[in-house]
Amino acid sequence: MPNLETFKRKIDTAADLQSVVKTMKALAAVSIRQYQKAVISLESYDKTLEMGLQILLKVAPEVLLGNGNLVTQKQQLAVVVFGSDQGMCGQFNEKIANYTLETLEKQGIMISNCTLLTIGLRLSDRLENLGYPSERMLTVPSSIEGITTTIQETVLILEQWRQERHINQILVFNNDFISGSNYYPRDLQIFPLNINRLNALKQQPWPSHCLPTFTMSPESLASALFKQHFFVSLYRASAESLASENASRLALMQVAEKNIKDRLLELQKEFQHHRQSDITEEMLDIISGFEALNKSTK
Repeated sequence: MPNLETFKRKIDTAADLQSVVKTMKALAAVSIRQYQKAVISLESYDKTLEMGLQILLKVAPEVLLGNGNLVTQKQQLAVVVFGSDQGMCGQFNEKIANYTLETLEKQGIMISNCTLLTIGLRLSDRLENLGYPSERMLTVPSSIEGITTTIQETVLILEQWRQERHINQILVFNNDFISGSNYYPRDLQIFPLNINRLNALKQQPWPSHCLPTFTMSPESLASALFKQHFFVSLYRASAESLASENASRLALMQVAEKNIKDRLLELQKEFQHHRQSDITEEMLDIISGFEALNKSTK
């Protein structure tokens, strides 16, 4: 039977673990806020890019809506999937991996026509086990500052694939943060530009009576806007994925904290029960000794 010292050690260990979990919860909450700020900071810039596309669509729509912007029958896809390199984030990698495969299967995309780039070693291993090996794998950035470097490398890889492998469609998959500890997987086509979105922008009225003009050629403007759209879309996907990863970790830590709290209460009850039993035994020993002493003196 465990003695009181054993229970004390268990209680101290559980208390230390509870402290670690609380710290990880706080770090996850702070990280979510930082990555969400990064996403919010892109909204104004993304709106500016959208207005630039709208101007180009009204002045020279053929540049964006021509045949070069459409996906041909023979698809050669590049797929970018954002995951995690770290543990303690629940089903984060499993969710995005399963969603990616289900989406590709629904679209009838063969693995032979798909070139895969994964962000995250754990996700890469997960997809390879499911039969989708990665052509390239990059590590997940550990901070806001690291996102830019990772996305720059991603853009260079995708551009190389476009030229060498004649990639005509690029899809991005990532977990998208909602709120609190909630997130869901999503996909986005970043190349070519979504034709439905372009048609909607073309029909959308300009907010003023005077349409801005530009001095460069429509082709140069379209190229510049597309490059910025390409980078911003990948940057947003990375930031959303990192926020979602921390949201998943936050949810896991909340469950762990509750379990530890319940375990602490259980250990404290057992400690008090055994302590009371030890006191009762000691009192009985004292009483028995006293009675034996009285009998011996009579």
